[in-house]
Amino acid sequence: MVDGKVLGIGNTATVYKLSNEKVLKLFNKGYPKDAVEREFSNAKMIEKMGFLKPQAYEMIKVEGQMGIIYDMVQGYSLVEWVMRTGNVEECASLMAKLHKEILDNSVDKVPDYKGLLKHDILRARNVDPVKLEKILQKLNALPEGDVLCHGDFHPGNIMISNGKPAILDFMNICRGVYLFDVARTVFLVEYTPVPNDIKDKEMLLKLKVALADSYLREMNVSRNMIQDYLDVIDVARRGECPEEERRSDNCRD
Repeated sequence: MVDGKVLGIGNTATVYKLSNEKVLKLFNKGYPKDAVEREFSNAKMIEKMGFLKPQAYEMIKVEGQMGIIYDMVQGYSLVEWVMRTGNVEECASLMAKLHKEILDNSVDKVPDYKGLLKHDILRARNVDPVKLEKILQKLNALPEGDVLCHGDFHPGNIMISNGKPAILDFMNICRGVYLFDVARTVFLVEYTPVPNDIKDKEMLLKLKVALADSYLREMNVSRNMIQDYLDVIDVARRGECPEEERRSDNCRD
């Protein structure tokens, strides 16, 4: 068993402290080995790129569970910070600074964003066949690209270390166009559901919308510029996370 302090628990893994310099991201029992290998490969591929991130060292197995040893990122998560301070504008500024640094890179040996979206769209359930065909046509019309897209860029995956933002979680890295990754961030920030039993739900919903708006201003991107991407991402999310509630009272169509 891992004896280190639990630093965080996510949907797919638990992060344990190994020392003052290293952590273990231990994936849930039964989590696919190829997915862990993909995250490790992605982390090694981007380790020399010019934005702040933890270095990945090795993959290990602990009682049948796969894990990756990473640098310890000293600091606190951006989502905790914005919930504590309510400073949406500064949060958006930190997000945009880091995201621009990531998007300034090109890649080739990673999946294409359109292929990943198509895979999830075809897995989506309870989608009207006519709508499905229109979404696939819209996806096909989107541009190709070789920009490094993080694929899961949101405050929960950003740490503030010595006043600077660092990005975590390299499972969803792909190549594409920057507007896709911006749209994906807007979707994750604004449209993913909030549990009904959470305290101050209405306040949190308003904060999510305000943060998405501020982030777009910082990125100099309008909603009109990303609408086609949002439409495609919305349907793809049904295949990616079928257990997730659909966009509801926080959705602005």
